[in-house]
Amino acid sequence: MAMSDPIADMLTRIRNAGKAKFNSIDIPGSKLKTELARVLKDEGFIKNYKFIKDNKQGILRVYLKYDEKQAHTIIGLERVSKPSRRFYVKRKDIKPVLNGMGIAILSTSKGIMADKKARSDNLGGEILCNIW
Repeated sequence: MAMSDPIADMLTRIRNAGKAKFNSIDIPGSKLKTELARVLKDEGFIKNYKFIKDNKQGILRVYLKYDEKQAHTIIGLERVSKPSRRFYVKRKDIKPVLNGMGIAILSTSKGIMADKKARSDNLGGEILCNIW
């Protein structure tokens, strides 16, 4: 059966794996999901990620990060732009997530990036998700 929202599926798998205290999680791979994982790693929400090639679409293995009290570093995930309702913003309309404590991940003309980098590069785009 075809999946209608693969980004929401990825975020849900990460949320559930964090609650279950898994060290890593395997997600069906794609270029977009790999770029989302790259932004999460650059912003310090996950330890690492690895794309594993197979005879199908590939597997994205995400290594989760916990603090010293074994609490998951990702407290909340929110899918903003959905397949049924896209959410586009201009650079000046990008709002900080939880007063700068979280990030918004945007799809811009220069690729997938965090909201801080999009503001500094003077770019707007589609807000994919908010993470804090």
